Amino acid sequence: MTLSSLSSHELDFIDDDEFHEECGVVGIWTTQDAASLTALGLHALQHRGQEASGIVTYDGNQFHTHRGLGLVGEVFDDPRVIASLPGGMGIGHNRYATTGETQLRNVQPLYGDFEFGGFAVAHNGNLTNAQLLKQSLVRRGCLFQSSTDSEVFIHLIAISLYSNVIDRFIDAIKQVQGAYSLVALSKDMLIAARDPLGVRPLILGKLPYIQDENSWVVASETCALSSMGADFVRDIEPGEVIIIDHDGVRSIHPFADNTSSRFCIFEYVYFARPDSVIENKSVYMARKKIGAELAKESHVEADVVVPVPDSGVPAAIGYAEASNIPFELGIIRSHYIGRTFIEPTDQIRNLGVKLKHATNRAVINGKRVILIDDSIVRGTTSKKIVEMVRAAGAIEVHLRIASPPTQHSCFYGIDTPAEEKLLAHTHSIDEMCKLIGADSLGFVSADGLYRALQEDKRNNQNPQYCDACFTGDYPIPLTDHDMQLVKSK
Repeated sequence: MTLSSLSSHELDFIDDDEFHEECGVVGIWTTQDAASLTALGLHALQHRGQEASGIVTYDGNQFHTHRGLGLVGEVFDDPRVIASLPGGMGIGHNRYATTGETQLRNVQPLYGDFEFGGFAVAHNGNLTNAQLLKQSLVRRGCLFQSSTDSEVFIHLIAISLYSNVIDRFIDAIKQVQGAYSLVALSKDMLIAARDPLGVRPLILGKLPYIQDENSWVVASETCALSSMGADFVRDIEPGEVIIIDHDGVRSIHPFADNTSSRFCIFEYVYFARPDSVIENKSVYMARKKIGAELAKESHVEADVVVPVPDSGVPAAIGYAEASNIPFELGIIRSHYIGRTFIEPTDQIRNLGVKLKHATNRAVINGKRVILIDDSIVRGTTSKKIVEMVRAAGAIEVHLRIASPPTQHSCFYGIDTPAEEKLLAHTHSIDEMCKLIGADSLGFVSADGLYRALQEDKRNNQNPQYCDACFTGDYPIPLTDHDMQLVKSK
């Protein structure tokens, strides 16, 4: 195996025991420099996808596109690339593959020439009936150029019998199942849409410093607005379609009353950037409150609270404040490891956590340590971190997790292992604790997680969030998955 033959998943072997983000999308409607603004937004959303990035712009006469594999700073590192993307309207996309391999043909935004002109689309989420729709579309003569489920939107729009762009777009989204936050660009308008349950985030912002008052931003998170000096206007609602054109912003609700909010609860636990505000909640404060609930539910006597960086930091602060135990950075994370240049042999895999994390012996040696992390996936990273902390002199190591046990796979846009590879799916908490090597192990309860998000508790008849990875309660049909199960029997 040579380095050039490694897939991105193999190159990311250090992170193979973590959940990976879905994708990030940005849309710009203004009168100048859409590409630069879009790139700034994508930089801020880099945490949502690190495999590939792309931008499509329109200058009033023609569309321009640039897509590439790698981080935003790698794909758009040459000023000549941004200069090759003129125009005041644009959309951009950061990708982490949940469907389709990592190849240039799968990099978004996807673009097509239609009878009404050019059309580009960028998608965050995952369609649960994409394979069924693809089979039908192929039978009708559609030729797929990628292996990503997002291309289904392009073909559904292409074959629609409606005459205008918006009606074709709505016709398409009414045929898909799953989670989607979409931004799309035609020569006349920027379109943004969320699925009827609003599983993935999408927000609307305003560019106040640009002379044209009709200058707007659509993005996955508010942190993207901050990076380009835009003001937050509001969350786009579940099932809502936003149209931005030369007349301003208008809203359509094509799903009538068949909408409700089942926003992904794991955005608050891990995926969103801490400085974002989503659904009127500060992500950072939500994580602190989760840590406080964790302290109430599974407190243990100890000398120091230590986060597993970086995602465990806010919850650890909340835990420390609620328990009156000192917070210390007992584990230091390297932010410069990136994708290793070393071929991932078994020996190097075993050293992977040490390349990424180092213990701060001065605050651990001789102490009873409470480790705070956001989740446990396979458990291999947790085991190695516990071993590292013990090797640094900890006399006790108690692991506390700022989410309920992850027992089920996600089918709505988050890259998770199959259920049989999730440690919590196959083991009890006591068994997990023994395998990881901690003195004790505790998770925040589902009710505790909901309380931290300002709900009394989880309503079993009408849960307020999508929490399927914890409960197995999937709010959107898993059509393709169920078909595969039937075929395998």
